[in-house]
Amino acid sequence: MKILAFAGSTSSTSINRELVKFVLKSFQENEINLIDLNDYSMPVFSVDLEKKGFPEEAHQFLQQIEDCDVIICSLAEHNRSYAAAFKNIFDWASRINVKVFQDKPMFLMSTSPGGYGGGNVMNEAKKFFPNFGADIKETYSLPKFYENFDLESGVINPEMLQELNDKIKLFKTR
Repeated sequence: MKILAFAGSTSSTSINRELVKFVLKSFQENEINLIDLNDYSMPVFSVDLEKKGFPEEAHQFLQQIEDCDVIICSLAEHNRSYAAAFKNIFDWASRINVKVFQDKPMFLMSTSPGGYGGGNVMNEAKKFFPNFGADIKETYSLPKFYENFDLESGVINPEMLQELNDKIKLFKTR
């Protein structure tokens, strides 16, 4: 199985990237492609720029999705919504192929320092992504990242770790 994994953030210290990397340890028997959204930097989408053509990075992002069997991602929440960099990549890609996620099974996650764990962006994505070809099989939100996650050990809260492991197991069977 080919896995495309990414965090919906361009931060060099992304906590969502750390969550993705931790989850990928449960998929080591698979081919993993962990991409960095910084490699898909494009001008801010506008109809005027679209008339001049699509950035190569948008095509490359879509090719990464086409080449995978499943998607594992964790979305950063900025002001109760998607991070601007992720939204921009998504906007460009969706103008090329409205089914951005190409009907691939997805394990959708989020985390944040706060007690809601990126729940606003998670709820938005659960409603929004299926319209763009995401086949969301499982979701997981980790609240209070700095209290519940250790960079060496991963999720350290036993109940939250059990929930995550249960969801990973379910995702693998779907």
